[in-house]
Amino acid sequence: MSKHIKYILFTSVVISSLILSACGSGNAQEATIQTAVAQTVAAQSVLLPANTETPSALPTDIALLPTTNITPFPTVPSPTPPAVPSKAECAKASLVSENIPDGMIFKPGDVFTKTWQITNTSTCVWDTNYKIVFWSGDILGGAYVYNIPQVTGPGATLPISLVLTAPTVDGTYRSEWALQTPDSIAFGVGMYSAPFYTEIVVSSLAKPAYAVTNVEYHIERTPPTGCPTNTRYTLYATFTTNGPLEFTYMIDQSDGNEGTKTIKMTEAGSKTVSREWMLTKGIVRPGDHRWFSVTLITPEYKEYPRIGFNYDCVK
Repeated sequence: MSKHIKYILFTSVVISSLILSACGSGNAQEATIQTAVAQTVAAQSVLLPANTETPSALPTDIALLPTTNITPFPTVPSPTPPAVPSKAECAKASLVSENIPDGMIFKPGDVFTKTWQITNTSTCVWDTNYKIVFWSGDILGGAYVYNIPQVTGPGATLPISLVLTAPTVDGTYRSEWALQTPDSIAFGVGMYSAPFYTEIVVSSLAKPAYAVTNVEYHIERTPPTGCPTNTRYTLYATFTTNGPLEFTYMIDQSDGNEGTKTIKMTEAGSKTVSREWMLTKGIVRPGDHRWFSVTLITPEYKEYPRIGFNYDCVK
C-alpha cells in the first residue's frame, strides 16, 4: 500500500515540475520544485512512519519434550540344544538269547535261520541305517551287510535273523557278526563288545553222533534274604544238545541225596531242569556249607564241577 502512495506523490511532483518549466522563469520554477519535493518528503513522513518496535528477542531456552525411559525388550536366552550322544554311546548292546545252540549238526547244504535277540543298551535310537555286518569266520552263504530290520529304542530288544546255509564239506564252522552305526563304528554285545556268532557242525553221516554239547547251572535262594523257618535252595540246570537225543543225568547233594532222570530231545535245543533243597532253621547252623553236583550218565559219562552255597540267616 505504501508503494502505491509513493508512486502517486512522485508522479504529481514530476507533472508539476514540467508544467512550471513550461510556463515560468527558472528561479520560480526551482522554488516550486523544491517546495514540491519538501511536500513529498513530508508526505512520506506522515504516510510511512518509522517502525519503532523492538524486534522480539530470540528465545534462549527451548522447551524439550519430557524424557521417556524406554524399557528394552527382555533378552530371551537361546534355547539349549539337546545333548547329542557320542558315537561311542550308541554302540552298546547285549545278547538276550538265540535259537540255534552251538554245535548243532546239519546235513551238507542245509538252509537254516539263525536268530539272535539283542537288546539296545545305549542311550540312542537305532534306526534302519544301522547295519548287521559280517565280522569273521565262515559267512555261511549269507550277505556281508544287512540293514537292521526295525527302529529300536533304548532298552528295546531287536530280533536279528539271518538265513544261512551249511557248507557242503563235513566239519565245524563258526560265523561271527557285529552291528555297525551309521558312522561305521562296529560293535558287538556285552561288556567287551564281542561279536555274536553261530557255530554249527556239518555231518554227512546217516546217523551223526548227537550229544549234550553244554550244561549250565546256578542256585537261587527263596526267600532271597531273611531268616524264615524254612529256606529253599534250588538248582537250575540247562542241558543243550546238537540234535535229537535221549540222555540221562544225575543231580547229587552234599547230604547224600541224589536224583537221576532221563530226557528225550526231539531236535537240537535246550532243556532246563531243577532240584530243590529245603533247609530248616535250628537243624542247620548259619554258615554251614552245602553243594550240588551235576553228572551226565549217558550217552557219555561226564562229571561237571560242584556248585556250593552257605546257609545264611541274615535279617
